Amino acid sequence: MAIVYDTFQHEAPQRLPLLSVTHPARTVAWRDGAPIGASRFLDHVRQVAAQLPATAATVNLCENRYMFLVAFCAIVLRGQTNLLPSSRAPQAVDEVMAAHPGCHVLGDLPLDQAPPRYQRLAPLEDATRGSDFVLPLIDADQVVAIGYTSGSTGTPSANPKTWRSFHASTAGNLQMLSAELGPRFEVVATVPPQHMYGIEMSVLLPLLGDVGIHAGRPFFPADVAAALAEIPAPRVLVTTPVHLRALVDSGIALPPLAAMVSATAPLSGELARAAEQRFGAPLLEVFGSTETCVFASRRAGVQEEWSLFADVHLHPQPDGTLVDAPQLDRPVALADLVSLHNGGRRFRLRGRHADLLEIAGKRASLADLTRRLLAIPGVRDGVMLQLDDADAIGVRRVAAVVVAPGLDEHAILDALRRAIDPLFLPRPLRLVDALPRNETGKLPRAALLALLHTADESQPQD
Repeated sequence: MAIVYDTFQHEAPQRLPLLSVTHPARTVAWRDGAPIGASRFLDHVRQVAAQLPATAATVNLCENRYMFLVAFCAIVLRGQTNLLPSSRAPQAVDEVMAAHPGCHVLGDLPLDQAPPRYQRLAPLEDATRGSDFVLPLIDADQVVAIGYTSGSTGTPSANPKTWRSFHASTAGNLQMLSAELGPRFEVVATVPPQHMYGIEMSVLLPLLGDVGIHAGRPFFPADVAAALAEIPAPRVLVTTPVHLRALVDSGIALPPLAAMVSATAPLSGELARAAEQRFGAPLLEVFGSTETCVFASRRAGVQEEWSLFADVHLHPQPDGTLVDAPQLDRPVALADLVSLHNGGRRFRLRGRHADLLEIAGKRASLADLTRRLLAIPGVRDGVMLQLDDADAIGVRRVAAVVVAPGLDEHAILDALRRAIDPLFLPRPLRLVDALPRNETGKLPRAALLALLHTADESQPQD
């Protein structure tokens, strides 16, 4: 079967393939334990594209990862934009739809409270293949997705991504992963495909690399083990620190892994080393943002410094860092403070400008305070934050919300007194059963403040 490039698809100065393929049988995904080749995948994409109404943008709410992948490409093939809310919560979807009047909503599940203009995908059917394998080409400057930040530091913001930028960012990820794994590997991901980390590691990798993705999104440790058993080696687990902690603590045995990848929240060296020892595979932590995509990585269990991808350059600023990367049209400012090493090819995080505290002339960062909180034996999860309102003497106090079964507030405060300046001791410190982490393990500030307020009302005041 010959490979033919569909040059009629979009008239543009530059077009890039929708799919990287050297052979029509190249496995793109694993569904129900069976491989789906590139030819069959594109049949499914064209089938869904034919069902889409004429609109500028579509909210992609597909839960099954293969259905999301098919829908993502169908939307792109129609010249539309994938809208990716920060969560599937109705309010988040409503906010995105309000910003894009007339947009369509596509999903693969029945919804009790479906948003307006919701279309549930029909079951996919296998078409009769012709003699040629036609590979679509996409306008490099087409905005194929708009990702929304999680709201962990404020209101979610929109970040448009062109097909050119996704090709460039994926090239960096593939180079980093191939150096560790070789050119071909299979992926199971616990993160939702709507999140930019999920897009990069479970949608773009199988599209633009020699990678096969498992169709599911396992959550519990036993489900992760079962999903990994359905794909061949070399296996890569794409996950978050929250899921890693659950896997390590569960004691479950996983099929042999070639590597683990983590992002979305800080990963402690202790957890990284425990995961590597438990599962016998390197743990690669990647660094990026919805605004920039991934641009650096490290072995968190053995490295403090991050290594930049090729052609990425950082420019430290007084209030953050400018990121210059191949996937960016212009440098993007992040709030992260860094120090450069090794001729600018490596860096260390020094916190975020918004995290820096100054009380009575002394300084600290919320990231470092949280790290010291999490280092206390018995603390399973927790976060330090600065309250919005000032107290009677004009100081915005530090608070903490902690998950620590078996410990009380006094024991945690006593441990913190030995690790931090007393000025930064959290008051209030509230114990809760769980933190309000979203699907990717992040902590939206509004949800965290609401939980703190609820816990504060139910306990004696300091």
